[in-house]
Parts: sequence; C-alpha cells; structure tokens
Amino acid sequence: MEHPQTVKDCLGWAARDPSGLLSPYNFARRTLGSDDVSLTITHCGVCYADVIWSRNKHGDSRYPLVPGHEIVGIVKEVGSGVSRFKVGDHVGVGTYVNSCRDCEYCNDGLEIHCVKGSVYTFNAIDADGAISRDSWGGAVTALHRIDMYCFRIPNNYPLASAAPLLCAGITVYTPMMRHNMNQPGKSLGVIGLGGLGHMAVKFGKAFGLKVTVFSTSASKKEEALSLLGVDAFVISSDAEQMKAIGKSLDFIVDTASGDHPFDQYMSLLKATGVYVLVGFPSEVKFSPASLNIGAKTFSGSVTGGTKGTQEMLDFCAAHKIYPQIEIVPIQYANEALERLIKKDVKYRFVIDIENSVK
Repeated sequence: MEHPQTVKDCLGWAARDPSGLLSPYNFARRTLGSDDVSLTITHCGVCYADVIWSRNKHGDSRYPLVPGHEIVGIVKEVGSGVSRFKVGDHVGVGTYVNSCRDCEYCNDGLEIHCVKGSVYTFNAIDADGAISRDSWGGAVTALHRIDMYCFRIPNNYPLASAAPLLCAGITVYTPMMRHNMNQPGKSLGVIGLGGLGHMAVKFGKAFGLKVTVFSTSASKKEEALSLLGVDAFVISSDAEQMKAIGKSLDFIVDTASGDHPFDQYMSLLKATGVYVLVGFPSEVKFSPASLNIGAKTFSGSVTGGTKGTQEMLDFCAAHKIYPQIEIVPIQYANEALERLIKKDVKYRFVIDIENSVK
C-alpha cells in the first residue's frame, strides 16, 4: 500500500526475495509534509540487521526491501513546520523514523521503547498503513524524514564517519551511560571486536576506563593494542588467560551475537559489577550464583532514544571519536554483506551513496 500522495523519484538498491541479492530499484516516496526534512543521502553504514532482513532470517521481511539504518545526508528542503533544520544542514537518521510521540517513553526522549512500538527505518509499516511513507532504508539517493527523528551532525564531523554512530555507536553508548560506565579509572571488558565492539572500546577510552578486549581470534590482537589503544587483549578460549583476570572488571559490554558461555565472563566482574548484553545470541544461560554472589547486574539494551543519540553525536565530535570504516560504492554492497557475515571488515562498511547511486 502506498501513501496517496507520492512521488516516484527515488532510486535505491533493494532485495526482492530471501536470496537478499541487492539491485537497483525505483520507488515512490510521499510528498514533503509540514514536519518533514528532505535529505540528499551521502552515506549509509552496513549493519548485520541488513543481512537479517534482506535475507528474511526472521520470516517477516517485506519485499522489495531497501536496507540501511545508519543514514547521513544533507538537508535539501524542509517542511513549513520545521524550525530545527535548514537547507544545507548535516543530518543523520538511525534505526527508527516514527513513534506515537505521546507515551511516557516518547515524552522522555526514549522513543525506541515507544509503548505502541517505534516504526523502524526499513521493513516497517507506518501509522498511516503505508510502507512507502518512511520505512525505506538508507541505500537510496534521497528521502523525506520526520524532523524529530533526525539528528544534527556537527559540521566539523565527517559524514562518512557519522553513519555507524546511528546504530553501532548508539547501541553501546546508551547502556554505558545508563549504567555509569563513564567513571575514569574503572575497568571495562568488551566481548567481540566488530562494529559495536570497537565503538565500545573507543567510548571506554574516551571515558578514561582501562579497557580489556575479549576475542576468539588472536589475529585481532595487534590492531586492538596499537590502533584502538586497548589496555589488554584476552583470548577468551584460553582458560589460563581468563582465570588470571578473575574479579577484576567493573563493567562488561557483550557485543557477541554467536552463542557463547556466560558464567566464565560473569566470574570476571567485581562485586556489584555490571554486565550489559547488546548482541543477540540464541540463548542466555548462566548459574544464579554467577549473578547473586557479588550482587552483580545483568542488563540488556538496544539502540537509544533521540535525546541520547544527539548527545552521543555531540560527544563524538567534541572528543574526536571516529569509527574505523571501509568506504565502498553501492555496487559493492552484496560483497560487503558477504564479508560482514564472515566478519571480514575493520570495523564497519560505509556505502558512498552520493557518488555511486546514480
């Protein structure tokens, strides 16, 4: 179902079936509304969510599907009721593009937890019943977005670098701030050194924490120590290395989505330590003693609200925090998704939409 007032002027790359193969696609967007910001998209980050929904891993994909929810661009037009943005502003769009705007969470800038459900950036149906209203992803030339779900990117911050902040960055920043993981001198463990994990490392170092990275791959050690500046690197399958740092961490951020044991990581926390899970393994299982003895906290989290997202973008600009990215053209998108599955990227692909979607 399309919105009754649409303009068929969008060019993107879409998957047509569960093969997930992306190819050029022309589609319609709604006409500019009073609360809309029209963006010329310059870059879009590549997230594992793009793999999940383009390939129908959850069984709910709506085809044709244009993926991408780490979107940045430049304002080219604003609706009559928009005062927050003007033409030429640098703007980002993240994992959701609408919400009820009236529940306790929306009123508190935590729209991702909207009681009625936030409208995701792609593969979603908006309030007016139209998939064409807002829920096309970022692998397109231009789109209209509701202004309150857009974020100002400081002019001194590179647009390509800003893209991964809209999902990978905010996904780890949100729980770190919620659980006060910004206390200089304390110790942070980061499980997994991918798109999310390397951002947790960067935030941890910016907060003045002692950062230890846990990985199953020894090949990441040199880069973690030299490029990311971690304080320690531990091979999680090495029982001796793990035992040596027992009860030494104040915080753990777990970004791993593959199945892995939890008790061994819980044993690394100090008393009253906090463990945050942002990945999606198939199950979470640990002994009650791992939690109760030491009065530890185990918490989950997903992205973040509009208030926190803007705060994070400003923080990254102020502290010169930049994701490690590999910029690719849209024509490389299918290969990028395959490499992402193989964890063959350091540490986030960003598609150069401006120069390759034509």
